[in-house]
Amino acid sequence: MRLCFFGDSFVNGTGDDDCLGWVGRLCAAERRAGLDITLYNLGVRRDTSADMLARWRDEARARLPDGCDGRLVFSFGLNDSALNDQQNGPRVPMERTKANATAILTEASAWLPTLAMGPLPVTGDARLNDGVVQTSQALHALCKTLGLPFLSFTPVIEDLYPLWRREAEAGDGIHPNRSSYAALADWIHSSEVWRRWVE
Repeated sequence: MRLCFFGDSFVNGTGDDDCLGWVGRLCAAERRAGLDITLYNLGVRRDTSADMLARWRDEARARLPDGCDGRLVFSFGLNDSALNDQQNGPRVPMERTKANATAILTEASAWLPTLAMGPLPVTGDARLNDGVVQTSQALHALCKTLGLPFLSFTPVIEDLYPLWRREAEAGDGIHPNRSSYAALADWIHSSEVWRRWVE
């Protein structure tokens, strides 16, 4: 099974001293459980849904030849919600985010099994996090319409928040470190949505 993970710096695992993030730890847990997984972490810092739309096809097709058990995971939206100083609004307006997501997820799911995950919030930025919640809700609604599985991080983030905040504040103020990424990977690994999709 070849898994391509597309997303932003939280998918990339930025801030993790072990350079594994939640993606590396999640796939390591699956390998320990007996799944023969090849991982491609295609998270890029500051990427928006528009960036994802422009790059995902070529990057996935280079790694997932015909005949392999290829699968696609997408987690984006945080950087769409981030403030654009020049426009006094989000970097990508909500309607454009939804249009980008529709194009990505429609094409991806017609090709290979696809899973969407909501964006992760940033500690200490209430305005940005409001946008993240709205984006997650919009993506969830879209996935229901498309008949795709969607994993929201909203249920777990309150439990993770104290640890996530401590690690982020000890680093760059945004990205956590190994313990937060490990806790998030454990939660995803045991979630019903992930288990149904990966097995």
